[in-house]
Amino acid sequence: MAKSTRFKIYSYLAVSVFLCLLLSTRSSFLFPLNNWDDANSYFSMGKAFFNGKMPYRDVFDQKGMYLYFFYGLSYLVSHTTFAGVFLLELILGTLDAIGFFSIIRLYLPEEKNTSAAIFSVFTFAAVVSSRSFWWGGSAEEISLPFYVWGLYLILSYFVNTYEKSTMSFKTVLLGGILAGFIANIKFTGLGFFFAWMMLVFFSYLAHGELFQGIKACFVFLFGMLLPFIPWLVYFGIRGGLYEWYWGYVYVNVFVYTKVESADPGIAGRLIYMCKTLYWLVRDDWQYFVLAAAGIIYGFCRRKQKILSRLVLPVLFAFMFIGFFGGGRDLPYYSLPLSVFAVMGFAFLGRISIRLFPDRSNYRTRGAVRLLWLIICTMGSAIFIDAFSMNTPFRKVSRDEYFMYRFRDEVLETDNPTLLNVGCLDAGLYTLCDIVPSCRWFQTQTLNIDELQNNPYLEQERYVREGLVDYVLVRDHIPASIDDHYECIDKEIYGWDGMEFNYYLYRKTK
Repeated sequence: MAKSTRFKIYSYLAVSVFLCLLLSTRSSFLFPLNNWDDANSYFSMGKAFFNGKMPYRDVFDQKGMYLYFFYGLSYLVSHTTFAGVFLLELILGTLDAIGFFSIIRLYLPEEKNTSAAIFSVFTFAAVVSSRSFWWGGSAEEISLPFYVWGLYLILSYFVNTYEKSTMSFKTVLLGGILAGFIANIKFTGLGFFFAWMMLVFFSYLAHGELFQGIKACFVFLFGMLLPFIPWLVYFGIRGGLYEWYWGYVYVNVFVYTKVESADPGIAGRLIYMCKTLYWLVRDDWQYFVLAAAGIIYGFCRRKQKILSRLVLPVLFAFMFIGFFGGGRDLPYYSLPLSVFAVMGFAFLGRISIRLFPDRSNYRTRGAVRLLWLIICTMGSAIFIDAFSMNTPFRKVSRDEYFMYRFRDEVLETDNPTLLNVGCLDAGLYTLCDIVPSCRWFQTQTLNIDELQNNPYLEQERYVREGLVDYVLVRDHIPASIDDHYECIDKEIYGWDGMEFNYYLYRKTK
């Protein structure tokens, strides 16, 4: 594309993404607060990191370092709101949309940039209106651009180059770098990139280039290593390499997956994953219908060799197994699978240009395209408003939301300290701009018996000895809390069919 055309298209995509996110993520200023405990936990971890605390050793959560780094940058934008997180989502969402646009262009005539732009916005709207988008700001959402562009790299190769030559080492290196970022955000997503490199290796074999294929594997691994280097240096200098391994790798592999399921064997896991896929399709129909159509379209396209036909189903299968093969599932785990919806919209794009050819004359063509762009963006916004699970929360004012009342009570104390007991970070650390002072600053959803320095016992010690100014408790009230604390406020609050009791305790003088 000409630079001017590219600038116009990318600007349109950025504006459309802004409008879509404005209505869909609770990080948006149209919402009173992003009260998702996971997102607030990431925010507190990023805040602690940028205030000199070492993740995993000084404050604990079990996701990867780039997630905390990105959230830490968001904290620098605003200490007590999610304005920075919304900006982060906007930047990453724009990268998603540009990636979708680039993929769709692989399957449309070169001059159909308007159609590709429209269907890329439709793809993004389907993603953020789905149940798996959840409340906004998930690790899966932060990871999405790396999957989108990984998908673009491999599809671009198999559509344009596979029958002529092998994939260039430069592209293999880029794929490895994308995989390295995923490895340092949420490594269960590496199933996608394992399949990615496996398919690329087989393409080398198909060209009779075994040695070059082996070399490409090492190039990929080198690219994957590059995103690790900043954290190897950071934890190495601070003597925290073991804490990094223990908090991110050991806990996720040997502790986290045992919370909700015992090992059922291969047959049991297959049955479990089939049931999971069934419910995911029902819950996230916004993109699963298009993803299924797109995978079928990619498999059935004419004039392809067998390896090209297998790219999409293999990538989908390995990504799905990576997320759900461990025996644990939560609604937002499936969000990265939404990238395959772009193929369904590429298929719709091909159909649309055949059914509705552009017959406008040269003088009116620009105006007609602009009108279509505006109509389709507004249609996407209406779709999101109708189907996003977050729409009702947009109608809640700050004065109605109890956590702001808790905030005002906590801020009556100068430089307050806080402990969150009974749930993940409920958002009070964020609203009060409090840097966690306890390693186990929140109650984790982990198999506690297998953890060193039992966090429940550590939290009980903090309460028993009165080491913090305020304790936010959900449901489970520590036995010794009356020794040093008094309850100053409480609230019953619930969502998604669940209801919880929140108590705010203040240290007695």
